[in-house]
Amino acid sequence: MFKTYDVIVVGAGHAGCEAAHAAATIGSSVLLITMDMGRIGQMSCNPAMGGIAKGQILREIDALGGMSGIVSDLTTIQFRMLNRSKGPAMWSPRTQNDRWKFTEEWRLALERNQNIDIWQEMVSSLIIKDGRACGVKTGMGLDINAKSVVLTNGTFLNGIIHIGEKQFSGGRTAEKAATGITEQLISLGFEAGRMKTGTPPRIDGRSLNYAIMEEQKGDENPDKFSYLPITSPATIQRSCHITYTNEEVHDILKTGFEKSPMYSGRIKGLGPRYCPSVEDKVSRFADKDRHQIFVEPEGWNTVEVYVNGFSTSLPEDVQHRALSKIQGFENVKMFRPGYAIEYDYFPPTQLNARLETKLIKKLFFAGQINGTTGYEEAAAQGLMAGINASLAVQEKEPFELQRSDAYIAVLIDDLINKGTDEPYRMFTSRAEYRIILRQDNADIRLTKKGHDVGLASNERLNLVNVKIQSSEKILEEIKEMKMPLELINTFLRNSGNTEVREKTSFYNLLKRPQIEISNLKTINEETKRYFDTINKDVLEQVEIHAKYDSYIEKEQKVAESLKKIDFIKISPEFDYRKVHAISAEAKEKLTKIKPDTLGKASRISGINPSDISILMIHLQK
Repeated sequence: MFKTYDVIVVGAGHAGCEAAHAAATIGSSVLLITMDMGRIGQMSCNPAMGGIAKGQILREIDALGGMSGIVSDLTTIQFRMLNRSKGPAMWSPRTQNDRWKFTEEWRLALERNQNIDIWQEMVSSLIIKDGRACGVKTGMGLDINAKSVVLTNGTFLNGIIHIGEKQFSGGRTAEKAATGITEQLISLGFEAGRMKTGTPPRIDGRSLNYAIMEEQKGDENPDKFSYLPITSPATIQRSCHITYTNEEVHDILKTGFEKSPMYSGRIKGLGPRYCPSVEDKVSRFADKDRHQIFVEPEGWNTVEVYVNGFSTSLPEDVQHRALSKIQGFENVKMFRPGYAIEYDYFPPTQLNARLETKLIKKLFFAGQINGTTGYEEAAAQGLMAGINASLAVQEKEPFELQRSDAYIAVLIDDLINKGTDEPYRMFTSRAEYRIILRQDNADIRLTKKGHDVGLASNERLNLVNVKIQSSEKILEEIKEMKMPLELINTFLRNSGNTEVREKTSFYNLLKRPQIEISNLKTINEETKRYFDTINKDVLEQVEIHAKYDSYIEKEQKVAESLKKIDFIKISPEFDYRKVHAISAEAKEKLTKIKPDTLGKASRISGINPSDISILMIHLQK
């Protein structure tokens, strides 16, 4: 019934979709197995993509040739560029999305790829031969053979849903859990753990009073995620709204604490620290008399509303009573209550940088199975696992990124070297090269790499080459462009800036924090005509380089100097016990994790610079 596939991808969430698309695009035959074809690419929690650091990841996925940015653009109902008041390293694009259109666009994208087949069923175990993944067994007893397998099981592995004192098996609401895989992997020597996440109740928007809430509109001139011209910025947008909890809401929530699975000890897994439940916020931040609630529409043509900031697993009657005391929610109607879900994960120190397991060859993990949280983190891992699963089958060199290349590399490097015992979420603070890793230049950083591996199209490469050449040309031109002194000083006086004593270039003017290219357009008609003919993405690159070139250059030099130890290889058979001068903790962790380069060894938690120096000397000998 089934042929032998190059790659089987188990699970069709954000990680699975990107893995299947990537592997198929670079030439592998792929079988994507999901328990429900109607929920491919499902937005299980909030109907939004991007945000702080996550928006950078989405731009990187798009630059490499992935699909998440395109799907997000096609389903956008609101776009906002966050952190505009800060420097460009912190700017982060975010969209509100139509939940149902998002799923539809992902399914259509996968169905258009001739190398992808789809099968609807649960996978109960893996086929392992001679220490290598060779396929899967399904719940109906089918054996499907493959040359590599990517597991992207999300919250489904032995998932348990909690609502108050009720608990039942499930991977998502109204969907059954997946069983068998965890037990098999443990029997093969893998270490497993439990994590927890949660979701808020879904609300009937017709029962809300938006007039007394704060309206949050999208950007006046919205942007988009994808660098390709096949998508366009939203021309019409839907507003979100903001309201707040209050002390009466908190008092009602407290009445349910004794029935809360989190406080009663029924939930053992750790939840995401940076996205706590509302009862956790009330308990941990008892000094605060209110917490912000974002009221987010679920799509264009639905009244369903996502209550961002009110994730909870309290009894449903407590949820409803508390919601009704929030301003604008006085007559609230619930479609379904919030819940917590507990699931299995596998500590990611058991993987190498390709996201391949160290114990079983040709077996790759991506997404929440690795202890991460968030659509974007999952999609990034899926993309990298899909690429590497395909390359492994083709017996080609693996595809890896350095920390100075991408947030995606920071994510993977953190996971495999530091591990995580709580759901890992990406932040800009995790990246030491934030000025280089901006959302505006992901195509410049990564499209050539994506093209070389066969994922990014020729069109993408041509577009980025034009962008690079145009930016360099305009930079050189504005370094030479000078206006009459009187005209420049008139402009500076009118804009509240200090005058100059001699002619100065536009480049030097742009170095001033208060002056932007939009200001230079106002000097006269000549400057306006000049800048109006230039693509806005090119102008953005020019302005950023003018203002931050010294910082960018400094960070690039640091990155280059540190890259040297990333290319010092360590054999997996290396015996750290023979290096007597390094600490006992270093020996233990290095022996367990087995980093394949000295750079990766240096980023393992508990490894000191002195350990690395001693190890470097030993390796050189």
